[in-house]
Amino acid sequence: MTNLRPTPGRRRSVTALLLLSVALAGGCKEVPGTPGASSPSSDAGIGSPGPEAPTPGDASGTPGTPSASATPSASGKPSAPSTSTAPPTAVGGWITIDPAAQAAATSAFFARKPKPVTGNPVKVPEFNVGCKTSHHNSDDPIVLPKLVGGSHNHTFWGNTSTDANSTAESLRASKATTCNSPDDQSAYWVPTMFQNGKVVDPTEVTVYYGSRLKDPSKTQPFPFGLRMITGNAKNQVDTPDKQGNHFWCAGIGGEIGRSADKTFPVCAKTANIVRQITFPDCWDGKHLDSPDHKAHMANGDHTGACPKSHPVPVPSVSFVISYPLSANTDGITLASGTSFSMHADFFNAWKDEALAARVRNCLDQGVKCNSAGNF
Repeated sequence: MTNLRPTPGRRRSVTALLLLSVALAGGCKEVPGTPGASSPSSDAGIGSPGPEAPTPGDASGTPGTPSASATPSASGKPSAPSTSTAPPTAVGGWITIDPAAQAAATSAFFARKPKPVTGNPVKVPEFNVGCKTSHHNSDDPIVLPKLVGGSHNHTFWGNTSTDANSTAESLRASKATTCNSPDDQSAYWVPTMFQNGKVVDPTEVTVYYGSRLKDPSKTQPFPFGLRMITGNAKNQVDTPDKQGNHFWCAGIGGEIGRSADKTFPVCAKTANIVRQITFPDCWDGKHLDSPDHKAHMANGDHTGACPKSHPVPVPSVSFVISYPLSANTDGITLASGTSFSMHADFFNAWKDEALAARVRNCLDQGVKCNSAGNF
């Protein structure tokens, strides 16, 4: 493993207006593409209309963790999720969790006794899963839910059922994943890469879960169903400081030149093109999603801590994607446009106990674990 998302005419008008408004609100530059290849899954829903939409940046809510029982079991671990927990409510793009249930889950998580560290693991708060490409379609269940074929084309890994109709419940119900941990039923995706019109799939993807904060010991799991995006498909040019959305070469020999358009490296034959994409690791503690799919998340501030608006430290998710390209990198595009439009989506569907164990044992103790969650 390389170390490195009425009348027929009137119905068409309403659908077109809905597609346009959702696309403008989302972080992706969603353009019509090839219809999705996979069939829609059953619509399990994600919430029901609720009270007035909360305002972003309000830190008055109680931090939360995955849907888990309020009290630890006899073994000191959280028991199975309570079936009486109220479902999240969705208003205006904000999906709000039950603060009392999340406060109880937080208490149960930190009541866990971490597994004693054995051996001599690297002192880095981290665990990972290794993944292979699952499928492609022009769907995005975060930005354009239920709009089959409404997005540019995406390359998916992890949960094999992911399509426009995916919900947290449908992901959890699916047992198949292309990642090396069966406990991880999450969905991951990025825009598809093409070279001269032909799809280029990653040879491998490693998804790292870590912490970039000064004190990782307070890190807690994502709530079940959390979703987020990073990057912006509308970005088609480099940042002014030329330090933006870049691909690089990993392997012996590294970079030996640049593509004709200067946007991709030319790698030695013993190296591959790699892209690393990192998500924010501070959560507002109250929402599974937000209108732009970013406002409920934030990065740590200059002190190495989470800001008051987003006080809950959660694992920092990072994709390291290796593509089988080296000396010939001309003619490369992404489904969303240039290399600078690279972006990524994450939809959490980890099994609660498995994720909680990894976060408590590995991240909170500041040590590196493998894909099985072992030291």
